Amino acid sequence: MTRVAAVDCGTNSIRLLVADANPAAGELTDLDRRMTIVRLGQGVDRTGRLAPEALARTFAACREYAQVIKEYGAERLRFVATSASRDAENRDEFVRGVVDILGVEPEVISGDQEAEFSFTGATKELTGRDDLAKPFLVVDIGGGSTEFVVGGDRVRAARSVDVGCVRMTERHLVRGGVVSDPPTEEQIAAIRADIEAALDLAEETVPLREAHTLVGLAGSVTTVSAIAQDLPEYDSARIHHSRLSRDRVREITTSLLHATHAERAAIPSMHPGRVDVIGAGALVLLSIMERIGAEEVVVSEHDILDGIAWSVA
Repeated sequence: MTRVAAVDCGTNSIRLLVADANPAAGELTDLDRRMTIVRLGQGVDRTGRLAPEALARTFAACREYAQVIKEYGAERLRFVATSASRDAENRDEFVRGVVDILGVEPEVISGDQEAEFSFTGATKELTGRDDLAKPFLVVDIGGGSTEFVVGGDRVRAARSVDVGCVRMTERHLVRGGVVSDPPTEEQIAAIRADIEAALDLAEETVPLREAHTLVGLAGSVTTVSAIAQDLPEYDSARIHHSRLSRDRVREITTSLLHATHAERAAIPSMHPGRVDVIGAGALVLLSIMERIGAEEVVVSEHDILDGIAWSVA
């Protein structure tokens, strides 16, 4: 048994997992799993730089995580940074801050590496289940990018495209620094056009339609599941491995896109940091399901973070 810590720093959130890993038994036992919305990717699509206030929020979360890692006595730590820090001109400033706080250098991984970690984290515990046919299509809808991975026991093909809930919101729904409330039909159509173009790119290298089971990861997908179940609060146990029909996803997406900020914020399971971006994230999920003809999506709380932890172990 090895006690490991994994940090996944994305465009919208930063997450920590401290776990005991037993590679021989294929078991990963959570000790602490937490998420903080830091919006590291704030404005990156427009400016190409990480904003000072976004860096400050991220470093504050890192200091909190450093304390947790120390308390649990994790033997190994891996810090992976994804879309926002890949795109930023001032990524060196981000790297220096993380090293100063956590003592490890963040690995700014490629989209293909991101996809590999997501696939491992999401499917390791699904392999062998009779009710889920292979190959899997794992879709990780992040803040700045979405990863598509097809595989069975291992990855067959993967592609990362620059479509995510934060990027789409900032590109199409922000006017004068304010998010449209609610968006116009023209704005929604513009997001959909970007998503469809990204799906065309993904299909150039990933056989999306050959998959028999669609597995959806990350906050946009899990939040849609929480809404579908009408949960009184966000409940990871109820969300993990829940199943959503395409019709239910369409219904929720339509509702979110036509709701006001106040109406979305009033949803009991909605994290405050997702209120402005959940509509775009749900639309990414719906567009994928419609493109490949998926009747349902299996929702997983285990994702790139678990894949990072396995790589450390």
